[in-house]
Amino acid sequence: MWKQFISKLPRKSHKQDQDSTRNPNLGFNVVNPAVKRASAAVFPSSVIAGIEPLLAFKDVPSSERMNLFISKLSLCCVVFDFTDPARSIQEKELKRATLLELLEFVSEYTSKFSEPAILASCKMCSINLFRVFPPNRRSSNSNSGENDNDDEPTFDPAWSHLQIVYDFLLKFVTSTSLEAKVAKKYVNHSFITKIIDLFDSEDPRERDCVKAILHRIYGKFMIHRPFIRKCISNVFYRFVFEMEKHNGIAELLEIFGSVITGFALPLKEEHKIFLWSALVPLHKPKSLGVYFQQLSFCVTQFIEKDPKLASTVIKGLLKYWPITNSQKEVMFLGELEEMLETINMAEFQKVMVPLFSRLKHCINSYHFQVAERALFLWNNDQIVNLIAHNRQVILPIVFPALEVNAENHWNQAVLNLTLNVRKMLEEMDDALILDCISNYRDGVEKTNLAVEKRKLVWEHLENAASSLQPIAGNTAVLVTH
Repeated sequence: MWKQFISKLPRKSHKQDQDSTRNPNLGFNVVNPAVKRASAAVFPSSVIAGIEPLLAFKDVPSSERMNLFISKLSLCCVVFDFTDPARSIQEKELKRATLLELLEFVSEYTSKFSEPAILASCKMCSINLFRVFPPNRRSSNSNSGENDNDDEPTFDPAWSHLQIVYDFLLKFVTSTSLEAKVAKKYVNHSFITKIIDLFDSEDPRERDCVKAILHRIYGKFMIHRPFIRKCISNVFYRFVFEMEKHNGIAELLEIFGSVITGFALPLKEEHKIFLWSALVPLHKPKSLGVYFQQLSFCVTQFIEKDPKLASTVIKGLLKYWPITNSQKEVMFLGELEEMLETINMAEFQKVMVPLFSRLKHCINSYHFQVAERALFLWNNDQIVNLIAHNRQVILPIVFPALEVNAENHWNQAVLNLTLNVRKMLEEMDDALILDCISNYRDGVEKTNLAVEKRKLVWEHLENAASSLQPIAGNTAVLVTH
């Protein structure tokens, strides 16, 4: 289509110059009929308002520049195939030059954008960005196990055009010439939904551009804020409970991190529901490490806003606590420490029993990094203070784990940390530690007696079985232990 348009462009002739001189009424609002017919092959004549789109903005009067802007936008609604670099080279370069002109115009324009200009801008961006993606660009329909090269980003071959369109959309949305009350008709729910869908792009450059644009839309269009939050929540729900595959979770969490800082107090129930139904379950997927930093920041922001939420979040962490993934377990312990630094005493007491019951297992972990990270919690003065005020409950839970480590843990660093923590607890309450030691020894003795009793029972059963005569036709099998 662009090729047809370029081939039909009339060449400037001496005769045309004479005609223009003889007819003073000919100007920028009148275009050669041949050009108009060629233009109509690319975009509707009703949209171009009689302005030739290849003219430069500086070559038309100020009164006609908005019409020229709309004409150039319409021209850029043609999408090219970039899978073949040798195809439509001239047309692609012409479109790229036109996109750069549009970007410059939006950056410098100071008057208010007309409604047709807003419509044309949103249409151009939609056609270029919200198209049907090839398999290598989007992965939302793929299963988590189908892609072997998830760590390798995919770069879109059309980026030379897409980048300018994204830059244009960002400048357009942030421009003071764009009135939100007019633009909300076109930057609507459908437009926003498709913007959010773009977060699943495998091209990290694209995700960064979309992140900046959605953030600006959230800031400018207050009427759309609840809808944007709902859409992001839905992405998280599908990711956690259905697919466990999405490329843009980290970027969406970055946006929400800045959104949370602007929440007014007291927090709305909607925001609390988002915390425990969307953010906390995000700790479940295997790919937590990709977006853990952003998720932890969001959770911490919530707790700083309302410290009463800390116990709810900790219960959620315990619910999704990894048992066989040591890397995730170390991350959980790090996030837990951040929460315990800000938690108040009342909220801490609600969760201290299940929390330290889990930490006891972490201390005894054979993976030295997990055990080491759990013991590092005692280096935090705030956490030690919480433990000291509730030592009658906490010390009997964790002390047996320390004794087990001190007796037989294989890692020297963990052993040294264990002895240091044990010494700290002895200094905290020597009498209580003596009771814990006594109870631990009694428990070990009871365990040994139970083991010995079970051994004797098995020996009795084996002896009884060996003394029985085998039944004819059957062969007895003796199981030894």
